Formats: sequence, C-alpha cells, structure tokens
Amino acid sequence: MITLRKELTTFDGIALLIGITIGSGIYSTPYLIAGYFPSYSYVLTTWLIVSAFILMGGMVYAELGTRIPSTGGEYSYISRAFGPFAGFMFGWAQLFIIRTSPAAGLAIIATDYIGYFVPLEGMSHTAVALSIIALLGLFNYVGVRWSALFQRVTTVMKVGGLVLFAVLFLFLLGGTPGQLGSSAAPLKDVGFFRNLIPALMLIVFTHTGFDRVGYVAGEMKNPRAVIPRSMLVGLSIVVVVYVSMITIYHYVMGIEALRMTTTPAADVAAMMLGPVGATVIALLAIISAVSSINGTMLSSSRVYYAMAKDGLFFKSLDFVHPRFRTPTRAIIVHCIWGGVLLVVRGSFENIAAGMIFAILIFYTMTTLALFKFRREGVGEGEDAQNSGAEGGIFKVPLYPWLPLLYLAGVLSLLFFRAFFQWRESLVDLAFVLTGLPVSWFWFKKRRRDAANL
Repeated sequence: MITLRKELTTFDGIALLIGITIGSGIYSTPYLIAGYFPSYSYVLTTWLIVSAFILMGGMVYAELGTRIPSTGGEYSYISRAFGPFAGFMFGWAQLFIIRTSPAAGLAIIATDYIGYFVPLEGMSHTAVALSIIALLGLFNYVGVRWSALFQRVTTVMKVGGLVLFAVLFLFLLGGTPGQLGSSAAPLKDVGFFRNLIPALMLIVFTHTGFDRVGYVAGEMKNPRAVIPRSMLVGLSIVVVVYVSMITIYHYVMGIEALRMTTTPAADVAAMMLGPVGATVIALLAIISAVSSINGTMLSSSRVYYAMAKDGLFFKSLDFVHPRFRTPTRAIIVHCIWGGVLLVVRGSFENIAAGMIFAILIFYTMTTLALFKFRREGVGEGEDAQNSGAEGGIFKVPLYPWLPLLYLAGVLSLLFFRAFFQWRESLVDLAFVLTGLPVSWFWFKKRRRDAANL
C-alpha cells in the first residue's frame, strides 16, 4: 500500500505555521483596525488580548494533535468526537470557503504587489493570480519535500525581512519624535462594541494558521514532538513580529495618518530608505502572500484526502501518487476551486468576508472535542500504540480552566458578530450550510453501497 512520506520535522512545522499565519494581514489590516479605535493604547491592548487568545488555542490544538497524530487535523478530531456527519460538514466548509478562499484572495494580493513592478489590469491580472495558484499546486504535487522546502525558504525570508525592517527602524527612525500618544475619534461613532467586534475579527484573521499544523501530522517524523513545539515556538514568533510591526506603524505615522494609507509598511520603509525600501516591502508582501497560499495548500489538501480515505468524500481523492507520495488529486481539487472563487468573487474583500465566522464555528467544535477526549482517554494506552507515534501526549496546562476560557472567547466572538452584524453572519452561515444537501446525498449513497455489498 502506498502511503504518505514521513519527512516533516519541527522546523517544517514552525515554518508551516508561520508561513500560513504571516500572510498579507500585517500589511493590510492595521490601517483598518486603526479606524475602529481612538488611540494606539486601545489597539495594542486589543491586539495583546487576541494574541493571548490565540496562544490558548494553540495549546488546545497541540493536545488534540498529540492525542490523534494523523493526517487531517481538525477533520480527524471532529469526526472522532462527533461522528462522520460533523466531519463531513467541516471538510465541506474547508473546501467550499474556509481554506480555498485564502488561496484566491492572497493570490490577488500577491498579483497587486507584482503590479508594483509590471502593470497588470483586467485579464492579465487574473491570469497572473491563477498562475500563482497553479505554480504552487505544482510544487505541492511533485512532493512534500519540495513544498516544505519552499515553505522553509519563504518563511525565513518573510520573518527575516520583517525583523530587518524592525532593526532598520530602530537605527533610522527610532530617535525621531514618536506618535504613539496621538489620538483621534474612531472613523465611525457607532459605539464601543460595534467598533470592537469587526476589529477583533480582523485581528483574529491575521492570526489564522496555527490550526493547520495538525493537518500534515501523518507526514511528520514524530508528530507528538513536532506539533506542540511548532505551536508554542511558531505562535510566539508571530506574536512578537506582529506587535513590533503595529507599534512601528503607530510610532512613525500616528493613528490619523495610518488610517489614510492602505500600505503602511511600504510608507514607513519609504521614509527609511526611499524607493528602495518601498520596493523591498513590495517583495516581502508578495513572498508573504505566496508562502501563506503554499502553507494552506500543503495542509488543507490532506483534509480532503483524509475524508476520502474514510469514505466521506469522492473516492478518487483517496489517492497517493506512486512516485511523489503526495495526495495529488486532492491538491488539484484545491487549486481548481481556489481558481473558481478567484474568478467568480473577484476581490480580496469579497473572498475573505466569510472566513472567520465559519472558522470560529469549528474552533468551538474542536475545543468541545478536547473535553470529550480527556474524559475518554483518547490517544492513551492502546490508541497510542496503534498510532505508531512516539512520545507522550501534550496536555493543556491549568485544565479545564484554560480551555474553558478559550471556549468562552470563541463563543463570545460568535455571539457578538451574529448580534451586531447579523446580515453578514447569515451569509457566512449559508456558505457552510450548503454542505447539508450534499451530505444527504453522500450518506444516502454510502448506505446504498453498503446495502449492495
């Protein structure tokens, strides 16, 4: 039997997490977030609260990944805890909106920045964006070694570039009068909570990615060691980089000037180094977007493969290439649907609109799965021996209070988004619920096939 190749190390896990997480968010969301708050202190406090929330989520996922160290990540956890229907709905949402949307949206952003060097409009812009998805699909097709190598290189480049950006700031602009104390009324005076919720969603958006490390557990040399190290080290690096970047933006520009630009990093770089600095930042933005697409493709395609392997999706996707040892058909499906979303929906804003609300629904389910697994001892004893995984299970500290606090945060975000932005939430939910008629057809087919055996 042909199986997935076990080649990924801790460095690969950290590179995957950082590569997916640090995409275009740090280049595109800070100016939007500034519009919801009166000063940097509000922005920083909110950002740090979300960072703590994400770190708690990382620990929850680290325990889940070591209890069920198999390819598929959240799909495996949800299916094990709540049955095949819940697993199917998760996998459908992944393919239909949650994971293919970033491929489309980030390809558009990467192409926008390529347009900084070569004018691109209309069909040529779309063609380049589709080519980016296709090229990254090819990397993933020919082997996890190549896609992981690409992830390593681009992650080092993007993190190194952002660290260099911060260091240059200290030398070139650190002695100038800072604007951290500047203040201005929010752009829309709609009340604190109505401003807070969209800001929180944007900040959570910039941190999404930690949840996908477990998707490739079946290709890790030792997932029980790799997953928790990747979560803790990778998320710590992300938090430090993000807080440093938003502090630099506010220090140099102040809150009002920051609201007036869509490219704060390029503007700050131009102040430091002129056009050369802006060019370097444009390249970093391209690398960040492309790296995030690659990381998502590398991880999410394994969900479709795992579903097909369990008989919950098209059987043809339960296929590992005999030469490249990758789930090539699942990769192709991911690329095709990402391309369809890119062409049909057209803009980054439209593509990304429903992601976070849908993701939070499944964050709720995976956290509930953790409590169920603890009670049942999943992954311990016989399960651990059958999995073939080495090492012990990582356990969330301060259990059950820390995961309960994380769950309360997820549910609060869901509730307040649904309450204050109910129209948008209904649209997002509709995307997820398109899986209901599909699941009815699929499970009916499974029962019919089983009856014919």
